[in-house]
Amino acid sequence: MKGILLAGGRGSRLYPTTDVISKHLLPVFDKPMIYYSLSLLIMAGVRDVLIITTPQDLYLYRNLLGDGKDLGMSLSYCIQQDANGIAEAFILGKEFIGNDNVMLVLGDNILIDNSLPEILIQSKKHVENNNQAYIFAYKVSNPKLFGVLTLNNNGEIIAIEEKPNNPTSNYAIVGVYFYPNSVVDIAQSIQPSNRGEKEISSINEYYCNKKLLNYKVLENATWFDAGSCDGLLNATNYIANFQKSNNKYIACIEELAYKNSWVDKHKLQNLSYKSDNEYYRYLRKILD
Repeated sequence: MKGILLAGGRGSRLYPTTDVISKHLLPVFDKPMIYYSLSLLIMAGVRDVLIITTPQDLYLYRNLLGDGKDLGMSLSYCIQQDANGIAEAFILGKEFIGNDNVMLVLGDNILIDNSLPEILIQSKKHVENNNQAYIFAYKVSNPKLFGVLTLNNNGEIIAIEEKPNNPTSNYAIVGVYFYPNSVVDIAQSIQPSNRGEKEISSINEYYCNKKLLNYKVLENATWFDAGSCDGLLNATNYIANFQKSNNKYIACIEELAYKNSWVDKHKLQNLSYKSDNEYYRYLRKILD
């Protein structure tokens, strides 16, 4: 399975800060926002990842993450010239995806759950074994801001709406998606919405209508949409408190790569001496 990490867009909810820098490079406590979305791909065991960003931010991501070899991964990059919708990612990444299935992660999504590696791997296997799409839902108090699932009494999806004015449920669709290879053709065929964008909800609606869309409600997880000022602040405070209380880091991508055996002890040791702050001292503690 291939991975796409969407790190483009204007970041208008975080203006004026994002007038000068991509929101996915803003710090969420002790690491860039993009580390949290990249960590989801690593936990799912996806090593070949395309990062889609803007022309002005491309060199920043290359400077930060390089070609991925330090993590035992293969990272490549692609430019999205305009904000034409999340679903355009599959069109831009068509050659990269090839004949593979694909996992898409939005760069401002932060998910925290001890069971995440297991959940993500099982979701990936479901897509690979059944040729069906798989998404996640999370109960929120402000569903108007998200794509929303409406379920019947049997727990079946009966409707998907993008940022509805009158939501019929509180189940927001989390920005982590697994799709079979057919998603590329579907993305090319869907029409732009009234906003002029190819919506990811249109893709989910297609699979739903074909009875090929599965979902899981993340009941025990913590989810932040860090693309707003409140979301960014809440995520930062939560992660700071969690790490200090548990002596365990969230989205430490070097640690996750090491746990996956993508890098060995010698490589992790070299990475751990990049600086002498708390983050890199934590890596050295792992080795000890």
